[in-house]
Parts: sequence; structure tokens; C-alpha cells
Amino acid sequence: MLVTEFDYTLPEELIAQTPAEKRENSRMMVLGVGANGNNTIQHKHFYDIVDLLDDRHVLILNNTKVIPARLYGHKDTGAKIEVFLLKEGVNNEWQVLIKPSKRVKGGTVVKIAEELSVEVIKPLPDDGKWLVRMIYEGDILDILHRVGNIPLPPYIERKMTSDELKKLDFERYQTVYAKDEGSVAAPTAGLHFTQDILKKLADKGVQIGYVTLNVGIGTFRPVKCENVLDHKMDSESFEISPETADLINRAKADGKKIVAVGTTTVRTLETAYKQFGCIKACKSASELFIYPPYEFKVIDKLITNFHLPKSTLLMLVSALAGKDFIFKAYEEAIKEKYRFYSYGDCMFINKE
Repeated sequence: MLVTEFDYTLPEELIAQTPAEKRENSRMMVLGVGANGNNTIQHKHFYDIVDLLDDRHVLILNNTKVIPARLYGHKDTGAKIEVFLLKEGVNNEWQVLIKPSKRVKGGTVVKIAEELSVEVIKPLPDDGKWLVRMIYEGDILDILHRVGNIPLPPYIERKMTSDELKKLDFERYQTVYAKDEGSVAAPTAGLHFTQDILKKLADKGVQIGYVTLNVGIGTFRPVKCENVLDHKMDSESFEISPETADLINRAKADGKKIVAVGTTTVRTLETAYKQFGCIKACKSASELFIYPPYEFKVIDKLITNFHLPKSTLLMLVSALAGKDFIFKAYEEAIKEKYRFYSYGDCMFINKE
């Protein structure tokens, strides 16, 4: 299976640069995936999700919280350097991306603010990543919230000089139920939810549970190898609580449908099943790569955004709804001028 089979052309103006004025007002394409290939496409808004779910459904969301992982600083020469935090290690060491990388080497110190500097240790043999040491006193998360910036994906163009835009991104590139800090990208399907929507769903009898998967930089990156099977996923840590494990297992036993919010939730649940043969409370990591013709063991339906060409996320939704149907839906989304990617509109894959 070739990566080029998952390519498409998107007009640049359809890449959403800012979120919808209200979270729940995003458009939502509803894909009805029939058992006999009797597929349908409907055009709705996200607030209509309340009409599509009921007490036969269990909704599972990823409650990870995005950290202000993008840092702007300078060397002692005055050269401007951007440091993008990826993964925390031990002894204040982090894996990061550095731009422009040609301006740094082992021993380079990048000053971010009076309270934070970054010492470059060495390049890593992993697609442009570097190992650095953070130099600071106190709590690193408190410091990042003061001096860091929300790590928007590269297709959202920002110059972090507008206080108004910065405030908008700090609020809106985060789900309303975000809890556990650790991600460098938002689980964007969840950005459409409001507390009011969650309450209305609960009032209808929809049971709601949460998992935590800390989203890494891999979510931004297209698959670069020619053959899909040659791709290796970045490892991402996740946690499933006893309450969520019990909720899902009872739901499956009762014949209820599991509705995953976002591809990160899908990979969390499917990885847990692969590791343990069931859903159980755990702290683990996922490197699961889902592509056609993957057979889903846990999730039944999916709320998700529109994804990048050649991305693992596009391959995952193709495995659930069928590649031909997904590409037909994307073609219609472009025709109907849906807004794409992180701040864009969404789809509900309603598989029967």
C-alpha cells in the first residue's frame, strides 16, 4: 500500500487559521457508513451531535492538556532561535525541535527569558530532534505558562506579537475538559465541545468517560516513506483510569456503542485492547499504526476533524469508514468549503 494513495489537494484558503466564533457552531459532516455499502453524507453543525447520540452510546474523550511548548529566544550573538518542546526526560533534559538548527551546536545556550535558558546538548538520530537541558529554578510548567507560547501546528500562521491572538489561542487550542498537562498538540476533535453540549448529552443518557494520551509532534507530520508498512509511529504515553475501563467494559457487555472523540482516543483504546485483550486500567504507551484494513476491537463510531494528506490520521479514518468513502467525503467537503485541520470543522463517522 503506497502513501500516495492517501494524497489529495486542498485549496490553501480552506486551512482554518482561527477557530469558529463559537465552538459548537463548527460545521459537521455526518458520514453514515452502512453495512452493505449503503453510505450517506449529511451536512450539519456540531451542536446537532446532541440529536445523534442517546443512551445507547458511550462517549470517550481525551482529557490531555496542551503545554506552552513553543519557546522564542536568542543566542548571546543576538541570533533568534525557536525551541519546540517535544518530550520531557530526566534531569531537566527534553527532546526538542530547533529552528534554525544550523545556528546551534552542542554547548549553545539559548536564552528564552530571565528565568529560563536552554542548553543544547546534541542532535538525536531521529528526524531532526535535539536533546537539550532546561536551565531554571522553580516549577517548569509555571515558567512555561509565563514565557511559552501555544504550539500551534505549522499550517496555522502566527507571529506571536498580537496579544489578542495569543489570548485566543491559549483559550481555544485547548478542550474545555482538558486536565492533565503533557501534550504538544491538542486532540482537536474535542475542541468543538462545550460544557453545555456535554451536559445535554449526559441528560440524554449518554455516558461519558475520559482517557489521557499525551499528543506528540507526530500528529503534524506526513508519512515520508513510500510504502505505508514502512512507517513507524512515535511513542506516546497514555493512561486509562479504573472508572473509564469499567465504563467501557460494561458498555461492550451491554451492547452499547463506543463513540471515540479523536484519533488519539481511538489509538489509546485500541492499543490497550491489543496489549491486554480487554480494556483495563493502565499507564502505558502507544505506537499503534492504524491503516486499512484494520479491524477495530473497541470503538464503533468516531468524531474527528479533517486531516492532512498522507497522514497517519487520514489512514486511520480510512480504516474505519473505507478509503474510497473517506476520499469521496473529502472531495465533497472541499466543494462545500468546509474548514480543514486543527481549527477547522469536523465529521462524525456514524458506522452501523
